[in-house]
Order: sequence, then C-alpha cells, then structure tokens
Amino acid sequence: MLGTIAAYAMLGVVFAAAFVSVGIATVDPVARGASAGFRMMIFPGVTALWPLFLMRWIAKVRRP
Repeated sequence: MLGTIAAYAMLGVVFAAAFVSVGIATVDPVARGASAGFRMMIFPGVTALWPLFLMRWIAKVRRP
C-alpha cells in the first residue's frame, strides 16, 4: 500500500514538473505568461490531481 502511494506521488511530481513548465499554457491559455510564483503555487495541486490534468492535457492536444 505504501509503495503504491509513493509511486503515485513520484509520478505526480514528474508529471507536475512537465505540466507546470509546458502543459499549463495548452490547457489554460490565460496562464501562458504566468509567473514562477503562480507555477509554484499550483505545483502541489497538480501533483495530487495529476490524472485529471493529464486527461485535460491530452484532450486539448487532440483538438485542432
């Protein structure tokens, strides 16, 4: 059980780093020029909810 939680958290951290640096502009155009402070503020939430953000990122990339 603890290994599963650790794996989820590790995947979340890796995904959040990519999403906060590149993907946020794809999902939310308003955040395109967001400051580093904003990106640091959303990092924990993206880490915890990474499957939701992954689905949104994929859906936005697939749209023409």
